[in-house]
Amino acid sequence: MGTFLAAGAVGGARRPLAEVQQPKGGGKAGGGGKAALPLSMYGELPEGEIAIEEFERFALDRLRVLKGIDDLKVKGFRPDQMQEKVTELWERHMGAASREERARKDVVSHFVLRLAYCRTEDLRRWLIAQECDLFRARFRELIPSDQRAFMEESQLPFRPLGQADYEDAKDDLAAVAASMGAHQVSNAILRGEVQPGSFYKVPFEQVPDLVATRRVLLRQGWAYVSKDQMSSLVVQPFRAALSKALVVTARRWAAVVAPEEADRLTPIIESLSQRYLGPDFSDPEKRGVVGSVTAGDIPLLVRESFPLCMVSMYGALHEQHHLKHEGRMQFGLFLKGLGLPLEEAIRFWRTEMAPVAPGEKFDKQYLYNVRHNYGKEGQRKDYTPYTCMKIIGSTPGVGQVHGCPYKTFGQDSLRAALSRLQVAPAKVEEAVLKAAAGHFQLACASAWEGKHSCACDSGINHPNQYFEESRKALEGEQGSDGGAPGAAAAGAGAPPKTPAGAAPAATRQLQDVLGSNGAQPSGGAAKVQRTG
Repeated sequence: MGTFLAAGAVGGARRPLAEVQQPKGGGKAGGGGKAALPLSMYGELPEGEIAIEEFERFALDRLRVLKGIDDLKVKGFRPDQMQEKVTELWERHMGAASREERARKDVVSHFVLRLAYCRTEDLRRWLIAQECDLFRARFRELIPSDQRAFMEESQLPFRPLGQADYEDAKDDLAAVAASMGAHQVSNAILRGEVQPGSFYKVPFEQVPDLVATRRVLLRQGWAYVSKDQMSSLVVQPFRAALSKALVVTARRWAAVVAPEEADRLTPIIESLSQRYLGPDFSDPEKRGVVGSVTAGDIPLLVRESFPLCMVSMYGALHEQHHLKHEGRMQFGLFLKGLGLPLEEAIRFWRTEMAPVAPGEKFDKQYLYNVRHNYGKEGQRKDYTPYTCMKIIGSTPGVGQVHGCPYKTFGQDSLRAALSRLQVAPAKVEEAVLKAAAGHFQLACASAWEGKHSCACDSGINHPNQYFEESRKALEGEQGSDGGAPGAAAAGAGAPPKTPAGAAPAATRQLQDVLGSNGAQPSGGAAKVQRTG
């Protein structure tokens, strides 16, 4: 029975939890990183110890792959179009120095994400969907002999077509291939250039998607499935096993580990499903942008490069000379992330709020809040600019203007707001439709494209990222860190910091849980100086 430890010294002691039964019927391929094959059914837990730093880093790397896959699907990529891009995502984020280390990282990261995504039905559904798409793509990358070996090691009851059955069905198999437009394959079958092992004979009810689309030959209740189509079949037991395991994991996590690991693993695990994986905008000084924006620059930058959420809050502030607390937090931290220094931030807020809070009234009621955002008051915490995910998750009340306008605005209001932002009409409609479908970040990306007249390949995951991509476009530096759809979700930035309260190292066995987831505005762009 494998041992899965989050390793490190805790007062010089080890406090292992009792091991529980391993999952059954999942196969052994890839278990513990020992398998010769590069694909796993994750039927066994990883063995040995893993440092907390690796525990989190492996999970984040896999999460970048899964979120990239999700982005590809939302953007309308077909499965055949996704194959190459999913492979690129996997190679970019899940590579390692050796085959053994790649296998270990694969298995460890999968089980860590089981912990992170087991807690609600929505999280489980999301993880299953992305993991199945990843599994399908990776199976397709295997050469035929490895596919057969994988199915044998995983104890899947699928065997290649025998010579006699193949000869009897050869003409019909060629006809099916021709009906699908695969004329080269059809001709190769008729010329005898295709081996019997290129097809599998399986019960037809196990491949309903292939039967429904007439992509297989049916004979006496059997479907003759080509090796290129076997991924649709193999993914089914993987889906079933993962679905069952996530339910069991949720029960064990809540009952056994989460309470005891409240100060260490729990903050990491529970934050993974909400992680922003793009660049870190929390420290303008490290990014060389501190002092690059002044209070006087803001009005022009609003028109040129602010996302709609920030344009809306600036408009409300400029008209009403006030924002409620959550609005001041969201907008103020965004400005901080741009590189607006504390002194300029005070100047900006003091000027905008002067009609309702002049002089000493501002100092008494609002100055503390501005300084607090910069870590100069209270616990002196260095607050981070809000991500799109955090903004979308907020619910503005009466009189509040924070949050995501793609979520909170009606279609007419959203259409009017984007038109005022000088977004190209076609992109306005595209953004409105995506927002109506609940794809708020994709709607924002469409608006960005309509305003800058170029593609936003990286997607939008952070208001400050929107701003920086805008400056690159306007200053002739177009080109984001990511190169393919979903690259921002699969981000190239440094991994987020470990949540406060999570110890840098802890020793825990996790078997208890895992045993059994428009046009560009006229005029020149405002110059934003980069320092450092």
